[in-house]
Amino acid sequence: MNKPQQAANRSDWGSLLDAYRTLPGVADELFDSEGRVRPVWQPFLRDLAGLDKEALDHALARGSQYLHDAGVFFRQYGPTDSTERDWPLSHLPMLIEAGEWQNIATALMQRADVLEAAMADFYGPNTLVADGVVPARLLASNPEWLRPMVGVQPRHGHYLHFIAFDIGRGPDGKWWVLGDRTQAPSGAGFALETRMATSRSFSTMISSAKVMRLAGFFRRFRDTLLDMRDNDGSRVAILTPGPLNDTYFEHSYIARYLGFMLVQGADLAVRENRLMVRTVSGLTPISVVWRRLDAEWTDPLELNESSRLGTPGMLGALRSGSFTMINSLGSGALEARALMAFMPGMSEHLTGQPLAMPNIATWWCGDAAERDYVKANMKRMTIDNAMSTRLPFDHGPDIVIGGRRTDGTPVDPAWIDEQGPLLAAQEVVSLSTAPALVNGKLEARPMSLRVFVARSGAGWVVMPGGFARIGNSAESADISMQRGGAVSDVWVVSDDAGPVDTLLESGSGGINKRTQDASLPSTAADNLFWMGRYVERADFKIRLLRAFHVRLAETGGEYPLATLLSDYLEMLDIDATDSIFSGILDDLHSALRSAGQVRDRFSTDAWNALVDLSRTTEMFAERVQPGDDASRAFSVMLRKIAGFAGLVHENMYRFTGWRFLGIGRAVERAGGMTSFLQLATDTDAPDGALDLAIEIGDSVMTHRRRYAAGMSRDTVIDLLLLDDMNPRSVLHQLMAIDEHASFLPITVEEVRMTPFQRKVLEIKTALTTAAPREITPGKLAELSNDTASLSGLLAETYLR
Repeated sequence: MNKPQQAANRSDWGSLLDAYRTLPGVADELFDSEGRVRPVWQPFLRDLAGLDKEALDHALARGSQYLHDAGVFFRQYGPTDSTERDWPLSHLPMLIEAGEWQNIATALMQRADVLEAAMADFYGPNTLVADGVVPARLLASNPEWLRPMVGVQPRHGHYLHFIAFDIGRGPDGKWWVLGDRTQAPSGAGFALETRMATSRSFSTMISSAKVMRLAGFFRRFRDTLLDMRDNDGSRVAILTPGPLNDTYFEHSYIARYLGFMLVQGADLAVRENRLMVRTVSGLTPISVVWRRLDAEWTDPLELNESSRLGTPGMLGALRSGSFTMINSLGSGALEARALMAFMPGMSEHLTGQPLAMPNIATWWCGDAAERDYVKANMKRMTIDNAMSTRLPFDHGPDIVIGGRRTDGTPVDPAWIDEQGPLLAAQEVVSLSTAPALVNGKLEARPMSLRVFVARSGAGWVVMPGGFARIGNSAESADISMQRGGAVSDVWVVSDDAGPVDTLLESGSGGINKRTQDASLPSTAADNLFWMGRYVERADFKIRLLRAFHVRLAETGGEYPLATLLSDYLEMLDIDATDSIFSGILDDLHSALRSAGQVRDRFSTDAWNALVDLSRTTEMFAERVQPGDDASRAFSVMLRKIAGFAGLVHENMYRFTGWRFLGIGRAVERAGGMTSFLQLATDTDAPDGALDLAIEIGDSVMTHRRRYAAGMSRDTVIDLLLLDDMNPRSVLHQLMAIDEHASFLPITVEEVRMTPFQRKVLEIKTALTTAAPREITPGKLAELSNDTASLSGLLAETYLR
């Protein structure tokens, strides 16, 4: 970028900066100490000021729409429940000059070395305690210091592989570390999605600014993890707590982006001190686990016995050296607030060097002299639990700020003496301010940066960016997202953004080797199977309800076919005239829950189509009246469900997961059609029941073309049960299941066909050789039972 030699005045930017007010005694990222716009910001502001209101609104809308379409969210927790909240994008990026960023990166890599050495000492010789650098009581009382990990050497020689640092600029213009994140750092995936959104908003500006790219950081870390694998076909897995975690979207996004397997604790098992994942092919070894789960929950045998998120025996497998954990269990001990008081001494003791970037001043109240200092200076401090991992600006309910609790009551100094070692104090943080775009004008808001550091084969690498937390007002220093803070992209502006980098290997002139079908965890297969069933179940109910409400509109419900439909829907726990959408919503919500468990294997478009279908149904549930209004609403829903099915069928790669999704859909359709045929072809069925079956089977036009002689029980049975060319027929479903099953693994070598495959072939053969007149009510009942048994047989073979 061609930077001006002299910073510009505020007046040079017209009305864009009219509302921007810097705070006395606080550094600002946009203006220098002399009140001039910093050179790194000038080209961007010039381009921004050149946008009229309509162009600016469109630019911001593009970024927001990208995040909406991508389904980016984090889980926000309230007093009694939690909810998914859209990723809170602050559209304006934070700009940092490359030279300054290099200084930040160098300092944080040094700090990463200190933390690595501290881990090796805490779980090894413990010289930091023996030599009096760290109080023994502080380490022993730290719940994240795990005694079972003492003496356990990491398989590849390093305890830490991925670290996040929260940093802020102080009033003197220098950067300070606010917090170390070594347990299971989050946010790297969100940083990448934030960059994607900002690129949509300011595509021309980001290109002209020569902003350093992020993909190379992820590629190097991915390659490092892949190189850690054993040569036995073992896998890299990302261990997640599951969809209820506040950053689950990121877990699934990173797994999809890097091509790693996403697993939960229940997917894993330990056999002979080897960590294995349960897949539809059997147990498959895992040799690298990127942990996104706090250590306490990883192994109920040796850590928290109440955990339902972990895997029994995981620590034993780790001790045996059979797999690598990213980061090592027990690394959460480094995050304790009180430990920051000793980081300067730890750096000197372990590396012989002072910290290149100091952390915020911290005092542990376990020492009398420190307590006295804290009591005398409470008005300029925050006081919190010594083991708290909250950042200084993340004001929890028990925090003391300026000598007062959150309810305003003053703190008695004697309380500090009583609590002593349980408390740690830190200086009140005066974070620098950065520009946020509010109603077309720039306003100064408090800001901190989250920076990511990863280990590669050549040492530490720092993501050239990250994200900035932005406060929701200039008056409050609380910038946490859980309380309304926003997030902006960080642009490291350089004279050369470097070559375009991706996660793909560079071409070598040869043909790239095609990767093998990924092992599918059994729980993922189960969720895909049931997602297919739930969506198809909703489709069937919609068709039934549409048929009922068409007749309700025509006859007022006083009609035998309407009664037949109403009674049948009641068997499915659906009231045809009251809360008519509730049963469908139950199925769609269940489908979304299943899809949510496999977000890493599910395309964004398909996910959005399913979400849109659910939201449309919820809207109809509030507004639509029975009769003609409802029948038209159900037609809209059928079109949306067809759109979802088309996305899955046309766009989803034919991996094993797609097979289970297709089996679920076909099993449900076969069961529903068989069940309704029993009703419609019964001798006691009212006139028009056969026409109704053809309508429910979406085969009206086909029947007219194929059977010129008219409709009869035989023609309906032939078309909806025995016609393999009809995608709604039962035989077509059995043929689809049989094809899918032929691609599934056979886990027992001496068996040529699984019980599931054998049953599918048996039903398919019976239908292929049957004539319509041979299909008695008893045969239909038998067929209904046989198709219902397929789900259990599939589960026994693959989903245990």
